[in-house]
Amino acid sequence: MQKRWTIKQQSNQETINSIVQELKVSPLMAKILSLRNLTTKETIGSYFKPSLTQLNDPFLMKNMTEAAQKLKTVIEKKEKILIYGDYDVDGTTSVALVHSILNPLTEVVFHIPDRHDEGYGISYIGIDKALAENCSLLIALDCGIKEIDKIAYAKEKGLDVIVCDHHTPGQEIPDCLILNPKQIDCAYPYKELCGCGVGFKLMQALYEAMNLDVASLNSYLDYVAVAIGADMVPVTGENRVLAHFGLVVLNENKRLCFAAIAEKSGRKMPYDLSNVCFVIAPRINAAGRLEHGSKAVDLLISTSKSEALKIAEEIEVVNAKRKNLDSSITDKALELIEQDKLFSERKSTVVFHESWHKGVVGIVASRLIEKHYRPTVVLTENNGKATGSARSVQGFNLYDALTSCAHLLDQYGGHAAAAGLTLPKENIPAFTASFDAYVQANLLENEQTEEIIIDTELRLADLFVMGESTIKVPRILDMQQRMEPFGNENQKPYYLVRNVYASSYRLLKDEHLKMEVMDIETGITLPAIGFFMKDTEDLVASGCAFDLVFSLEVNEWNQQKTLQLQVRDIREVS
Repeated sequence: MQKRWTIKQQSNQETINSIVQELKVSPLMAKILSLRNLTTKETIGSYFKPSLTQLNDPFLMKNMTEAAQKLKTVIEKKEKILIYGDYDVDGTTSVALVHSILNPLTEVVFHIPDRHDEGYGISYIGIDKALAENCSLLIALDCGIKEIDKIAYAKEKGLDVIVCDHHTPGQEIPDCLILNPKQIDCAYPYKELCGCGVGFKLMQALYEAMNLDVASLNSYLDYVAVAIGADMVPVTGENRVLAHFGLVVLNENKRLCFAAIAEKSGRKMPYDLSNVCFVIAPRINAAGRLEHGSKAVDLLISTSKSEALKIAEEIEVVNAKRKNLDSSITDKALELIEQDKLFSERKSTVVFHESWHKGVVGIVASRLIEKHYRPTVVLTENNGKATGSARSVQGFNLYDALTSCAHLLDQYGGHAAAAGLTLPKENIPAFTASFDAYVQANLLENEQTEEIIIDTELRLADLFVMGESTIKVPRILDMQQRMEPFGNENQKPYYLVRNVYASSYRLLKDEHLKMEVMDIETGITLPAIGFFMKDTEDLVASGCAFDLVFSLEVNEWNQQKTLQLQVRDIREVS
């Protein structure tokens, strides 16, 4: 499936020259900075050197004063608190963070819902557990914004609730203290916090209300960084500051849980957000997907090295099982799509099979989008209902699409890019038609193919300043590494070079394309790798010229660091 290449609108040369002169950077780096609207010494300085002073005052969030005071009163009375979180990475890290901070102050217990028996969000089982444990307060993390009936039940039973959520609120919200920057009348200046980020802001407010050392909370920012990376929230503004300092804590303090994951996965630290997404997140998620999310929390709050290693090893086994399920269910889903005679007429994908494992349908939805770039819903059967996950394509608001089908659904929740839903099995045909009708009417033409945003077009020689060796790591890569953390809405720079050739190539593990890219015009040849790009082998092997979109990476081998192009896409010269 051919991707759509979009080159960013380039800055004027005067702005680029000004950055070059003021900061003494290369013209290419000046161009990259200008494309991110970083054009003054002040904005560039705060970007390269984030400061904790850039974090917003937690009391700007609606209901924060009341929530902090409520929590303070509960703690002063030495009352018991139940910390309730979703079973994904954002939810479990939220629970680990709040549990670790509150545990020295009062008695706390936690509850992660069973994906199969309780489903997403606050459950009656969790509320009843809080009551049985004689808790006076339930803190819901990364969930709760749509749990009107269940929170009403909790209040009837005398249980207070504080909701810390970041998902899009519905027209009606629960009757309790809600902390969610996406509330229409919330004045909090940054709207894209993850659930763990909202929980962290509550802890900041609590510490301030209790006259405790707020700065000491920064030692827990590794949890927040992992949640930001895993939940794919924008790495901009406050999130970027939280992620930056969270990664410092993650790599320097090496909390037992993350060190254990690194050891058992065979992946060395230090980690960036990409490692978080591809190493830490799948393993934490695996517990909640196939077994129980409480195991992930047990690992995240472990204070024993032997215990952390034991749980990490168990989760490594579960993650391997998850990979196998993911692969087999994806294959079956693709078969169902091929057999669907109406599929070619639709602009969306909805697939259902009663035997699929509920814990991996979200991953399968993402896999299907890689093959068929469409808003996608993958459903399975659980407790007599159809339940599953939805994933969107770039630019299309999935939550709005599900809202248009709300009359067919028992429950749904999420945000623009990802959501969960439950519906009667007999409603699947009507839902499939209704969902696709909304997609047909609202999916823009330019949203129907995957887009690659390219920072700028260049020649390979532009990667080097005068005097730099092409066999060593150029300064541009060092500067780029200082732009981290990269992530959603702060992507690693992508470059386009045209009319290059492969002077040599080979396949690694029969799926990864390794080659030497040669620019005849400049005479420069650089190593490149394209992961899972076997399908481009014929083009590369033909000897014909091709256009290449790539990012810059460091390849470390035998303690030697060299520049490597990481291929994002290849296209035959038109």
